[in-house]
Amino acid sequence: MRRASSKLVSHLSYYRNLTPLLSRNYISELSSSISANDHVSSLSSSSSNHIRPCKKTSGLLLSKAKSDPFQTNPSRNLNTQSETPPQISSRQRKIKERSQLEETFESATSTESMLKAFQEMESSFDEKELGLASLKLGLKMDQEGEDPEKTLAFANRAFKALDKNDKPSLLVAMALQLMGSANYSLKRFNDSLGYLNKANRVLGRLEEEGSCSVDDIRPVLHAVQLELANVKTAMGRREEALVNLTKCLEIKEMTLEKDSKELGAAYRDLAEAHTAVLNFKEALPFCLKAVEIHKKQLGHNSVEVAHDRRLLGVVYTGLEEHQKALEQNELSQKVLKNWGLSSELLRAEIDAANMQIALGKYDEAINTLKGVVQRTDKESENRALIFISMAKALCNQEKFADSKRCLEIACGVLDKREMVSPVEVAEAYMEISMQYETMNEFETAISLLKRTLAMLEKLPQEQHSEGSVSARIGWLLLLTGKVAQAIPYLESAAERLKESFGSKHFGVGYIYNNLGAAYLELDRPQSAAQMFAVAKDIMDVSLGPHHADSIEACQNLSKAYGSMGSYVLAIEFQQRVIDAWEGHGPSAYEELREAQRMLTELKKKARGASSNELITKALPLPHSTGSAPTRNLPSDVPVDEKQSNVI
Repeated sequence: MRRASSKLVSHLSYYRNLTPLLSRNYISELSSSISANDHVSSLSSSSSNHIRPCKKTSGLLLSKAKSDPFQTNPSRNLNTQSETPPQISSRQRKIKERSQLEETFESATSTESMLKAFQEMESSFDEKELGLASLKLGLKMDQEGEDPEKTLAFANRAFKALDKNDKPSLLVAMALQLMGSANYSLKRFNDSLGYLNKANRVLGRLEEEGSCSVDDIRPVLHAVQLELANVKTAMGRREEALVNLTKCLEIKEMTLEKDSKELGAAYRDLAEAHTAVLNFKEALPFCLKAVEIHKKQLGHNSVEVAHDRRLLGVVYTGLEEHQKALEQNELSQKVLKNWGLSSELLRAEIDAANMQIALGKYDEAINTLKGVVQRTDKESENRALIFISMAKALCNQEKFADSKRCLEIACGVLDKREMVSPVEVAEAYMEISMQYETMNEFETAISLLKRTLAMLEKLPQEQHSEGSVSARIGWLLLLTGKVAQAIPYLESAAERLKESFGSKHFGVGYIYNNLGAAYLELDRPQSAAQMFAVAKDIMDVSLGPHHADSIEACQNLSKAYGSMGSYVLAIEFQQRVIDAWEGHGPSAYEELREAQRMLTELKKKARGASSNELITKALPLPHSTGSAPTRNLPSDVPVDEKQSNVI
C-alpha cells in the first residue's frame, strides 16, 4: 500500500491538482494558503518591514520578499551629493541576519542543505519560532525516506512549538500526521495509530468550526486516512483499513476530475484492497470503473488497462466466473507482451493456468505451465508457483505421485527463499499444504502449516494470515482425532481473525463452529453449546439465517443442547432447522428429511427414550473448485470449503 506522508510544503492552492494518492510526496504541497493565523509562530517576529504575514504564501515558511531600495525609501535617492552610509544598529543587523538565514533555508532543496541551514538558524531563533521550519524539515526527511528517528524528533519539535492552548490548527494536524508516519516507519504501530487518530480529530474540529477552508483540509485529511489504512493493514486490521481507504476515495472523487487517470488508479487501489480480503462482489464495480477510465484516457493498449484487466480476472475468479476471468487475463497478456513486461506477463500466464484448472481444462493448464517454466530461473519464486499449479492440475487428474513430485520441487525452491520473501513463501506453503490435504497427506500438511505459522508470527502485518493458518491447523488436528491439540489453535485463530476482519465475519463463525465440535468431542456439551451459539449468531448476521451454513450452525446448537439433556431447547432449535430447510423448496429435500428424523429422535429422548444415534464428530467436506463464493474466507482464511460442521 502506498505511503501517505509528505507533500504538504509548497502550497494549499495546489489541492485541485492532487497527485494520485496524495502519498508520501504530498505534504510538500501544503502550506501556501494556510491563513495568517496559522503563522503566528513564523520564523521571525521582527518588524513587518521584513516579514509580512499574508493569507497566501509561497512556502510553509514565510520568506522575506525581495525589496527594491528605491521603493523602500525613495527619498534617499533625491540627494545627488555623496553621503556616508548610515550606521546600522545592532538590532537591525540582527534582523537582517535572521532574514538571510530564513531565505537560505527557504531556498534549500536537498535534505542536507535544509538541515545545514536549520542548524545555523538554531542560534538565532527560539523553539517556538523554529516550529514551522522543524515541520518543513521533518516532512522533507519523511518524503526522502530519511532516518525515521530524526524525522520523529523534528515532528515532535514542530508539534510542541505549534500546539497552542489546545486550539486546533492545520499545522498541528500536519505535525501529528508526520509523527504518525514516522512511527509507522519505525513499526511502532500503536503509537502511530494514536497520533493519526488525534490528527483526524483535529481536522474534524476544524471542519465543524469552519475556521479553515475545506479545500485546505482535504489533502491533510487524505494523508491521515491513507496512513491510517497503512497502519491498520500492518496490524492485520484489514476490514477497518477498508473504511479508511473508502474515505480516501471519497476525497479524491470530490477533488479530481471525473475521468482523470489518477481517479482510475484510486478505484483500482480500492478494488485491490477488497480483493485482498476476498470481498470480490464489492471489488467488481471499482475495478470496472478503473478499466473504463483508463481506456478512455490512455487507450485499450495501455499498461494501466492491462493491470486493471489482470485484477479483474482475479475478481471474476473469486466470483466463480472463470470464463470471464480467462477472457480478461488473455486481453491483459496481449498488452503486457506488446510492452515487453516479461515478469508481469509470466505471472499473468500462471494466473491463466489456474483459471484453466478451475474450468477443468487440466491438460491445457499443464501445457501452459510447461511453456512458462522454461522461461524461469531455477531458484525463482515464480518457478515454485508454476510447480504448485502443475501439482494442482495433476492432482485433479488423480496423478498423485506426479503431483507430489511437483510439490517437492516447489518446496525445494521455497526453502531457499524464506528469508528473502517470507510473505510470498508463507502463502506458497499454505497452498502446498492444501494440496497435500486433498491427497489425504494430513501429517505433511500440518507440518508445513506449522512451519508457515512460525514464519508469520514474526510479521505483525500478517496477523490475518497467522489466524488463517492457526485455524487450518486446528481443523486438521480435529479431523485427525487430535482434539485436545486442536483447541488452542482454534482459539488463537478466532482472536486473530476477529481483530483482522471483525467479530461478525463468517470466517470467524466457521472457527467457532469447529470449536463447538471439538468440545462436543471431548464430552463438554455446555462449552460446545456456547461455541455453537456464537457461530450461529455470526452466521445469521454475515450470511443470513436461511443460508445453508447458518442452518447447520443452528442444527449443531440443537445437538449440543440434546447432549446436555436440555431437550426443550434442543427441540426448539431443531424446529427452526426444519422451518429453514422448508424455505429452500425441493432442492433441500434430503436435508429436510434428515432434520425431521432428528426432531423425532429428540422427542423420543425427551419422553425418556434412549438413543445413541447422534454423531458428534466434525467431518470434512470434499474440496471443490466450484464452491460458493460465500464460503471463502478472507485472504487465506481456511474455508475455501466449508470447514467441518457437526452432522
